[in-house]
Amino acid sequence: MDLAETVNLQDFEILARQRLAADVIGFIASGAADEITLRRNRHAYDDIFLCYRVLRGVGKRDLTTTLFKKKVSFPVLIAPTGFHKLIHADGEIGMARAAAQAGTIMVVATMANTPLEDVRAAVAGPMWFQLYVYKDRGVTRALLERAEAAGYDAIQVTVDLPVLGRREAQIRDRFGLPSHLRLANLESAGFGELSSVFADSGIAAYTTRLLDSSLTWKDIEWFKSICKLPMLVKGIVRADDARIAVESGADGVVVSNHGGRQLDTSIATIRALAEVAEAVGDRAVVMVDGGIQRGTDVIKALALGAKAVQIGRPTLWGLAVGGQAGVERVLELLKLEFDLAMALCGCASIVEVKRDLIA
Repeated sequence: MDLAETVNLQDFEILARQRLAADVIGFIASGAADEITLRRNRHAYDDIFLCYRVLRGVGKRDLTTTLFKKKVSFPVLIAPTGFHKLIHADGEIGMARAAAQAGTIMVVATMANTPLEDVRAAVAGPMWFQLYVYKDRGVTRALLERAEAAGYDAIQVTVDLPVLGRREAQIRDRFGLPSHLRLANLESAGFGELSSVFADSGIAAYTTRLLDSSLTWKDIEWFKSICKLPMLVKGIVRADDARIAVESGADGVVVSNHGGRQLDTSIATIRALAEVAEAVGDRAVVMVDGGIQRGTDVIKALALGAKAVQIGRPTLWGLAVGGQAGVERVLELLKLEFDLAMALCGCASIVEVKRDLIA
């Protein structure tokens, strides 16, 4: 099967598993503990049904939406994920160019193998940067200042990792980066190495040693004082946390449980979305990630209050299969499915996607 023969996002996982080493598959696919949340993120969409409209004149459809004054071609962004050069030589730049080709936004990860400045320079379209918070606040400040200086359009702060979830596949594999790959954004701080370690994963050892577990809402205010870009808080699953995020200055929230990789048996993100969206109202942008594989998943998320969604694993499988072209095909197929879902739900534009579509 080549790229032209792929018909859905699941095809990419099947093909990628034939190409990648077992430890890399474990890095992409694994969740925390028994992986209950990982599975529920996906299956929760299957429990939601659409009550479609008919005779709505959908011959012409507008899939575009606007995020912080930047138009995107359809409401699907590439979520932040690390170590792209471990998966394919095209790496983060290939991923960024695929996003730009699709007319959408990539959220570049702190733990990238390519410097954030190089990824930003690779494309002209909008781009966001995801921030992990280091115990060394000088390092954290420098990341924010570099992202702003490089021309990023928003910052997405990940807040659901005070400690790393127990990802058993990565522990069994003692996952780490090979010596020729580095965390490029942290090289100047001396934090660029992520080696495998005995009886644990390299990621677990790295995060325990370097990332800050003492974060509070006051830190969101501090980030906003440093950086003037729009700021989103990623890792929200509760209405009260969403309200505090907005009160602390957040311009957006991402309903996320880290792809089921942190607290197992935590709520599926699509189940948490409506409550968060209601709490936030029109005061901030609401997005959601986790388990999204179909165009109908996207329309369900929009109907429940999301402005857009973010996808992670499907783009990594696409990168593994075909580099930049593989990611382009993933986005092409998802956009095709979303367009079809819009038409069959009787929606000619995003603004027509309402809660009453949910049965």
